[in-house]
Amino acid sequence: MSRIPEPNPRRAGPNILEVVRLSLDELRKSERKVADLVLGNPAQVLAGTVAEVAKLADVSQPTVIRFCTAVGCTGFHDFRLRLAQSVALGTPATHSVIRADDPPSAVVEKIFEYTMTSLDWARHHLDAAALGAAIELLAAARSITFFGFGASAIVAQDAEQKFPLFGVPCRALADNHQQVMAAAMMGPEDVVIAISNTGQSHGIIEAARIARDHGARTIALTGARAALSDLCDITLLVETLDNTDAFTPTTSRVAALVIIDVLSTAVALRRHGDQMDRMRDMKMTLSHFRTGPASSEEDPD
Repeated sequence: MSRIPEPNPRRAGPNILEVVRLSLDELRKSERKVADLVLGNPAQVLAGTVAEVAKLADVSQPTVIRFCTAVGCTGFHDFRLRLAQSVALGTPATHSVIRADDPPSAVVEKIFEYTMTSLDWARHHLDAAALGAAIELLAAARSITFFGFGASAIVAQDAEQKFPLFGVPCRALADNHQQVMAAAMMGPEDVVIAISNTGQSHGIIEAARIARDHGARTIALTGARAALSDLCDITLLVETLDNTDAFTPTTSRVAALVIIDVLSTAVALRRHGDQMDRMRDMKMTLSHFRTGPASSEEDPD
């Protein structure tokens, strides 16, 4: 009898449906039959025994067990438990592909389910130690600069407008020339958060390198371990379930925005006394500005 392989710890994750989807290219042909059954009808697999699943997938029972260990489970029982958890999380990305003939109601359902599932995936894969180190670095910073291009620039701009929470001067730069100039003027008490979902944007990598070479501390906010994470002091890996489908929602940007909220809020919670009082005054002033009567000097039109 052939030996059943040990479970692969790299594939351990909260949403086993997404683990299966991401593992398709690595599975054997017979194991992929089981994977197709799981992705096509998870409820049917959840209700079945090993023998029943094997029959439905047209494979042997040992193949079902090998499939379970190949996707990071200790056996069929463990796989079923994790499958139940995944079904409870909501519709997996595999079932959320938007089609050209989808009505608006289906688009709403798929995008919301896809985003929530992907955010949950990112949350469970976030490195708590790296997050804590980033918060410590930001809390001690003299200034914070956010670098980003394209969609990442939007995240950087959102971070910039949260500067009262960070408690120090913040700026967001989306022009590479400005990034390089700012990086060259930094020192040991300055912090750069370089934002790139791919981790491969050459301009962001170069600006982060210049900032590091001038003594600044660097944090990579990225969706993949690549050249940017290799360069920076701390990597906040925000892994999402984006793919290249034309209609796929940009969940990577949503997840990055959430991480900015986490960082700014955590840093603000470390502020005490006068800083917190000033923040409360700022919020009250802003609220009055939004809802108070218009100034008599304003044009009534």
